[in-house]
Amino acid sequence: MILVLQRVTSASVSAPGQPTQSIGLGFLLLVGFTHTDTEVELRHMAAKISTLRLFADGDQKMNLDLSAVGGSLLVVPQFTLYAEVAGQRRPSFTRAAPRDQAKQLFDRFVELLKQGLPAAEPGSCRVLAGYFGAHMSVKLDNDGPVTLVLDSDRL
Repeated sequence: MILVLQRVTSASVSAPGQPTQSIGLGFLLLVGFTHTDTEVELRHMAAKISTLRLFADGDQKMNLDLSAVGGSLLVVPQFTLYAEVAGQRRPSFTRAAPRDQAKQLFDRFVELLKQGLPAAEPGSCRVLAGYFGAHMSVKLDNDGPVTLVLDSDRL
């Protein structure tokens, strides 16, 4: 599982015929899955996301996690994170999980994030998701910028 996390002041995702999903302060997560991903990787990554301290405290140090700032998550499926381009000009996606497996992993990951992220107050700490398999438009205001690449094989 590979995940690109961007700290945002706002982010949205839209797809034809679907309502736009948008958040304010929080994390935009671009998530890709591979053939060997299991519940273990999903749980580990969900726990990591909910406890990462990437928001500034009063001393302007990254000491606050998502729930401390009432932030939200926007989770977008992104199979292209597993693109192979070495020695070729056209990317290969053979390392990405097959569509049905990736859809199940994505849905379960979103569910785990929802379970593990307590709402400090009504409307805060929301978890919204992009549209699996759709052509999406993602917009964001990257805050910092703070961008992390998390690989479940290296956590």
